[in-house]
Amino acid sequence: MHDPATAASALLPVNATLAAALVALLLVAVTVAAVFRLAPDASWRRARDIAVAGVRAALQLGAVSLVIGWVVHHGAALLAFLLLMFTVAARTAGRRLTRDRSWVWAALPIAAPVAPVVGALVACGLIPLNGIALIPITGILIGGALTATVLAGRRALDELESRKGEVEACLALGLLPRESRLEIARPAASDALLPGLDQTRTVGLVTLPGAFVGMLLGGASPVMAGAVQLFVLVALLAVQAVAVAVTVELVAWGKLRRPGLGAAT
Repeated sequence: MHDPATAASALLPVNATLAAALVALLLVAVTVAAVFRLAPDASWRRARDIAVAGVRAALQLGAVSLVIGWVVHHGAALLAFLLLMFTVAARTAGRRLTRDRSWVWAALPIAAPVAPVVGALVACGLIPLNGIALIPITGILIGGALTATVLAGRRALDELESRKGEVEACLALGLLPRESRLEIARPAASDALLPGLDQTRTVGLVTLPGAFVGMLLGGASPVMAGAVQLFVLVALLAVQAVAVAVTVELVAWGKLRRPGLGAAT
C-alpha cells in the first residue's frame, strides 16, 4: 500500500509554487469578472466578491486545518463544529434569498434533509460517530443542500417577481395564494436539481470528484473509492431533492419572500 502523504504530495505539492499558482488563478478570476462586468448591475461587484471569497477560503481552511485535529477527539467540540457549519450555511442561504427577517426560514431546507440522513447513516453504522468521517460527510451534504436551496429559492423568487401579473390572474380565478405562487415558482425552482443530476450522470466520464480522489490518496482500492463516491452522489441527490421541495413550499406559503413585493407575491 502506498504512502498517502507521498501520493498527496505527488498530486499537488504544498510549496511556494502552489501559493503562486493560487494567487495567479485568483487574479485571473478577479480580472475577468472586472473586465467583463460579470455582475447583475454590470458593476465590478462580482470581482470584489471573488477576491473576498478567495481570501476568506484561504483563511478559513487554514483555521479549520489547525482546529479539526483537536475537534475530532472531543464530543462537545465536534457537535459545536457541526452546528457552526449548519449555522453558516443557513445564514448564507438566507442572505442570498432575502434581506428581511424571513431569511431564518432558509435554515429549514438545509436541516430537513441533512439531519435525518446523517442520523440514519450513523444509526445504521455506515458512518462512525467520530469527526474524521462525520465532519466531511456532513459538510458535503450541508453544502449540497445549501446550493440547492439558494438556486431553487432565487429562481422561484425571480419568477414570482417577473410574473407577478400571472400570480394575480391565478388569484382572480379563485386559486389560493399558495397554489397561485406554486404554479409559477415550481417549474423554475426545479432547475436547481440540474447541477446534481449532471454531476451524477457524468461522474467518471467528465470528472473524478473529490471523495473518489481522496479515497485513492488515502490508500483505498479503486472499487472502495468508487463505492464511497457513489454513496456521496446518491445521498446528495436525496438531500437536494428534499431541499428544493421544502424551499418551493416555503416560497409558496410566503415564508421566504422579498421585501417590497405586493400581496400577490
